[in-house]
Amino acid sequence: MRKIIFSIFTGLLLCSMVSANDLVLWYQQPASVWTQALPIGNGRLGAMVFGGIEEERLQFNEETLWKGRPHEYQHEGAVKFLPEIRRLLDEGKQDQAEDLALREFMSVPLQQKAYQPFGNLRISFQNHDNVSDYRRELDLDTAIATVTYNLGDVAYKRETLSSYPDQVIVWRMSSDKSGQVSFTATLDSPHESIETKACGDDQLIMTGKVTEGVITFEARLQVVALGGDVTITDKTITVENADSAMLLLAGHTSFNNFQDVGGDPTARCEATIEAVSGKSFDKLVDAHVRDYQQLFHRVRLDLGTTEAANLPTDQRLKNAADISDPQLETLYFQFGRYLLIASSRPGTKPANLQGIWNDSLKPPWESKYTTNINAEMNYWPAEICNLSECHQPLFDLIDDCVVSGRKTAQAHYGARGWVLHHNTDLWRGTAPINASDHGIWVTGGAWLCHHLWEHYLFTGDKEFLAERAYPVLKEASQFFVDFLVEDANTGWLVSTPSNSPEQGGLVKGPTMDHQIIRSLFDYTAKAAAILEVDEDFAKQLTQMRARIAPNQIGRYGQLQEWLEDIDKQNNQHRHISHLWALYPGWEITVKTPELFAAAKQSLIFRGDGGTGWSKAWKINCWARFYDGDHAHSLLVDAIAGNTYPNMFDAHPPFQIDGNFGGTSGIAEMLLQSHTDEIVLLPALPSAWPSGSVKGLRARGGFEIDIEWRNNQLLTATVHSLLGNPCNLRCGRATCRVEIEQGQTFKWDGR
Repeated sequence: MRKIIFSIFTGLLLCSMVSANDLVLWYQQPASVWTQALPIGNGRLGAMVFGGIEEERLQFNEETLWKGRPHEYQHEGAVKFLPEIRRLLDEGKQDQAEDLALREFMSVPLQQKAYQPFGNLRISFQNHDNVSDYRRELDLDTAIATVTYNLGDVAYKRETLSSYPDQVIVWRMSSDKSGQVSFTATLDSPHESIETKACGDDQLIMTGKVTEGVITFEARLQVVALGGDVTITDKTITVENADSAMLLLAGHTSFNNFQDVGGDPTARCEATIEAVSGKSFDKLVDAHVRDYQQLFHRVRLDLGTTEAANLPTDQRLKNAADISDPQLETLYFQFGRYLLIASSRPGTKPANLQGIWNDSLKPPWESKYTTNINAEMNYWPAEICNLSECHQPLFDLIDDCVVSGRKTAQAHYGARGWVLHHNTDLWRGTAPINASDHGIWVTGGAWLCHHLWEHYLFTGDKEFLAERAYPVLKEASQFFVDFLVEDANTGWLVSTPSNSPEQGGLVKGPTMDHQIIRSLFDYTAKAAAILEVDEDFAKQLTQMRARIAPNQIGRYGQLQEWLEDIDKQNNQHRHISHLWALYPGWEITVKTPELFAAAKQSLIFRGDGGTGWSKAWKINCWARFYDGDHAHSLLVDAIAGNTYPNMFDAHPPFQIDGNFGGTSGIAEMLLQSHTDEIVLLPALPSAWPSGSVKGLRARGGFEIDIEWRNNQLLTATVHSLLGNPCNLRCGRATCRVEIEQGQTFKWDGR
């Protein structure tokens, strides 16, 4: 053990460690379907770029365009039926309990509302049917989608980006010869009541109202041409014989917040276009790239190189199961970080089931926020992958759900505090939806609280803890103080009614609930102590926590999923809910060896199959078991079997959570900090014998750079952001370090 203070860290200059192909998705043909198109986004406004030759299509979305209207979903008077539902479950009458709950205890209405597509920008070109040297790409280093090709002796280039600083989608076409840029642009939408009209001599406006809802919206398209002629009609923008031309697309809705939709999309579009008018393409690109790279460049990853990286991305994906391609795994990791930046920025709504990308009026599962795994998985990479700011929209959603969740807590349970079940939408529904056998699950809000605590652990932001996190944690804990009941057979406190997502039906005492509630009580009490408040309440939480039904080991050596020992060895359900305490929680670790072994046995029983997000969860779990080769085999399987040509996660259908879960899984293989030590290369697979990573974050306020050779740690650099001490471990080597704030420590693992 060593105690060392090292030299001052004045800043981290990240040099390039990767080749260009590590950060570029590229293809030799246009996208023919949506899951081949390339996503761009600024957190609020996103588009899928198809790269068509005769017609370019940008299918675009704005994060607040949803069906429905401000609405309270709680079922007033439902609490009257709670005792009877509990009694039926106590007596083993599950069917009757579910039937009563479905009739008297569910959300009003029974289902929530769907996220919606906004429209399409279509750009058509005449005589572009015989091109050569076509290439379509998305550069993750700049967040710009590009199409290049030759037509005769003219080289064309199209560039598309979604700017966070300027809040517009920017599309530009240029050529290497003057007067060669001609096209016609139109706007359309799948919604009813759509109108388009010209505005002045350089803009086209599209207005409409969402089908099956009250939200109104406007898109405004401005053209800026260098040379040539521009013609505007009520339907089209036409550019002829320009040297280059740029289209600026603004899009806004009437949504203000989940209780107010009285905004003015026209005024918002006017202000957005006015703010960018006069800015050159180069200036727009410069602002976009600077803003984006200050987030993206924080983490660099090198997992090795092979010849496979020279192939187009779609071909590499087809070969992934059979040909080693560590650069594809690097690309997959960074693509997840790219998607989080593109779909979740401060001031925006959080990423939903599809991020911000959706082309369907009836998207799968309404493209909502499913809080029994999916919404949380979207944010697993946020802290460890050095994108803490991107976590903020999730905290905004939590604040909204506290408001609606208080009403649900009272109406359904007669409890204080707030509760969220397994889904929410733009209108912040918190009541149980869909069906009683899986919709009545009470720990969605408590799981979201885990993200508040994680943000504090990584950042050490005491002001955030006091003003933002603790009040939410306290009210969530108050709910469970009132909700938990004593089991007559064991004397344990149990969660009832609930379920183990999304199987087994309505039950008393699912293991996952108890793991989450124990964790919530633990860090609420710890937060109270840190802030020196609510001493009596913290004491009550600590006492109740000790009485909650514990993790149990069943007859097969497995971690029990339910209160009773009824697990089946052949159950390969996609959810691994009872392993929450292993990941993303940390109640079960190598320091609880019996439970650690039981959790591993449960994961073995579940198998390696499943949806994209299910495999991603398992990657993280196998990393927590320090089994890098198993985690890597699942990573390869997810890339080869659950990834569309554009690298979106294939649930199937598309759900973005698998992308985010895969990214966090790679990070967990390289760095863990959920115990009282920082573990370097805890699950390094044999497939990555040499490599490096810069910029991963660890709990306690540390930024970590790691380099390894021949499967052994070469060096690690620990940058202290808060001045906390840390325990380092790599294999059997350990080191106790005290690093002053702003300083750095380098370790060779000996």
